Amino acid sequence: MGGVIITNPPKADAKDVEALAAFGVATVSEAMGRTGLLGPSIRPVQQGVRVAGTAVTVLGWPGDNLMIHAAVEQCGEGDILVVTTTSPCTDGLFGELFATALQKRGVRGVVLNTGIRDTQELRDMGFAAWSRAVSSQGTVKATGGSVNVPIAIDGQVVRPGDVIVADDDGVVVVPREKARETAEKSEAREAKEAATRAAFLEGQLGLDRYGLRDTLKQLGVEYRSYEEYTGAGS
Repeated sequence: MGGVIITNPPKADAKDVEALAAFGVATVSEAMGRTGLLGPSIRPVQQGVRVAGTAVTVLGWPGDNLMIHAAVEQCGEGDILVVTTTSPCTDGLFGELFATALQKRGVRGVVLNTGIRDTQELRDMGFAAWSRAVSSQGTVKATGGSVNVPIAIDGQVVRPGDVIVADDDGVVVVPREKARETAEKSEAREAKEAATRAAFLEGQLGLDRYGLRDTLKQLGVEYRSYEEYTGAGS
C-alpha cells in the first residue's frame, strides 16, 4: 500500500481556534445546526479537560502505527492529531511515547478511531486523548498510509487544518472555513443559555419559556387528574 504525506496544508486561523476553545462540544455542534460530531463511541481517557486545535490527519492500516510516526513530524504548536484506519481497529496504536514526542512539539491532544494504551501515563503527563477503545494490544510498523488527507470517522469528514474541539462529551469538527462564524454563533448561543439559566433560577419552567404548552396541545397531549385517568372514586 502506497500513500502520501501532505506538508503545510491550510489551517484555521489561530484566533478563531482560541475563540472556539471557550465553548463545549455540545454548544459548538448546536451552533453548526447539530452537525460535526464524531459519534458517541469516541470517548476521553481523562475527565475535566477541554481542548481545541487544528487537525493533523492520519490514515493508516489496522494494527500498524507507522503513519503516526510519520505524522509526528508534520505536527506543531496548537495541532491535534486525528487518526483512523482503512478498516475497523481497536489495537493500541498510540501510547505514552507518542504523547511525549507530540507534547514536545506543542500538540494539544489526540483523537483516535482506534485503540489507545498507557492511559494512566497519559493522564499523569497531562496529554489529552480521545479514543474508540482502550487496548494493550501492540502494533507493527510495516504498511504505508497517508498524512494530512481528508479522513472519515463515523461518517464525519475531517480535513487537515479543520478545528477539533474535544471535551468530556466527545469530539466535534469545525470546517476551517466556518471557524469564525461558528465561534460567533457559539458565543450567541452561550448568551442565550445564560439568560435561560437565570430564568430557571427564578423558577420559570421550560414549558413556559419555550412556549411548549401549545406544542403539547397541538400534539394532543392532555392534562388529566389521577382520578380522571384511573376512574378512582367513580
